[in-house]
Amino acid sequence: MPVDLVSRPRSEAEQLGSDLLSVVARLNRLATQRAGLDVPYAQVRLLAQVEEQGPARISALAAADHCSQPTMTTQVQRLEAEGWVTREADPVDARAVLVTITESGADALGQARARRADVVAPYVAALSGQEQDTLANAVGILRRLLVEAGPAHTPTV
Repeated sequence: MPVDLVSRPRSEAEQLGSDLLSVVARLNRLATQRAGLDVPYAQVRLLAQVEEQGPARISALAAADHCSQPTMTTQVQRLEAEGWVTREADPVDARAVLVTITESGADALGQARARRADVVAPYVAALSGQEQDTLANAVGILRRLLVEAGPAHTPTV
């Protein structure tokens, strides 16, 4: 019998997890909206995904982004036209290609990240020293949670 998640009382950990995801999503949207990026955010997100995964097949990128392979192929072609990624034959399967971020792509990603961070920096700077320490500790905890959770997606290479 399926569990009714709506009527079931939420544990403190579940509520904290929900609050965390909501706040992180809102902060991410705020930074992206105010950063004035020269590149569409979808392309920045895909560059970050390629950087994170390393050489990855289009099918793995599509699965991680919850889109179709044709949609991902189009997105990769756009990044390739900018010189931000390369596509090369997969040495394991010549029918497939591996997508790799280029130095230029890493630079574009770094610039987008810096512009987004610039939006948040004044708010962080306005925090008390203790609040900044708490935030730094929280970032460390979040990084540890990500490591413990393992990869969000496993590319097929």
